[in-house]
Amino acid sequence: MPLWGEKKKSGPQFLDGRVGFAIGDIHGRADLLARMFDRLDQQFRAIDALQPIVVLVGDYVDRGPDSKAVLELLTTKRPSGFEWRFLSGNHEAAMLRFLDDPLAGRAWLEHGGLQTLASYGVYPLPSAAAGGAEITAAAAQLNGLMPDAHRVFLRTLERYVVLGDYCFVHAGIDPKRALDAQKDADLFWIRGRFLDDRRPLPYKIIHGHTPISAPFQDGRRIGIDTGAYFSGTLTAVRLQGEAASFIEVR
Repeated sequence: MPLWGEKKKSGPQFLDGRVGFAIGDIHGRADLLARMFDRLDQQFRAIDALQPIVVLVGDYVDRGPDSKAVLELLTTKRPSGFEWRFLSGNHEAAMLRFLDDPLAGRAWLEHGGLQTLASYGVYPLPSAAAGGAEITAAAAQLNGLMPDAHRVFLRTLERYVVLGDYCFVHAGIDPKRALDAQKDADLFWIRGRFLDDRRPLPYKIIHGHTPISAPFQDGRRIGIDTGAYFSGTLTAVRLQGEAASFIEVR
């Protein structure tokens, strides 16, 4: 038996009378996010229901070309008429660590942070092997160039969201721990111990973090990270009642 409690015998359902969308990892692809917003806006006009909910599962920054523009879209230019929920990914956590303690967080630069610095206009760009003064100077520049709205956004992201029979999280969960006892390291980073596990769970998990060529769904989870920054495909899942369908933009 899973430590979370008894699994429901019926299939998972979204909130009664509501429509939900979850958007996968964006990684600096502001162009794809803008197209996804257009698609959601079109779908919203066709929905005869209560206010739709949109959950973004994290990894908005790094690797892709325009992390700054992604955060600008998320903070000031997202479509109206939706309820918005934003989760933290491991890349947001790493970015904040760099801002708070540049030397301790310098590994972020090797995992897409340089592209994020460039999108904000930080110059010269340091390497992860740069001296402490260069690393500290880059962090100070980033702090000075980043709009307050972006900073507030990053520091108020949620760890996970439960809506109906679905739990939305960036990477996954530790199947051995209750939901309220999950560690950030697992919520943001877990892979094999979650992906390869076969025990039933009381929620169906919707997650990103692990890139796949096409969205994945089985009885336990839905994976929606289709590697937008390198594949050119951003994926979302639409949830209504017991139905789950995928939306892709390229």
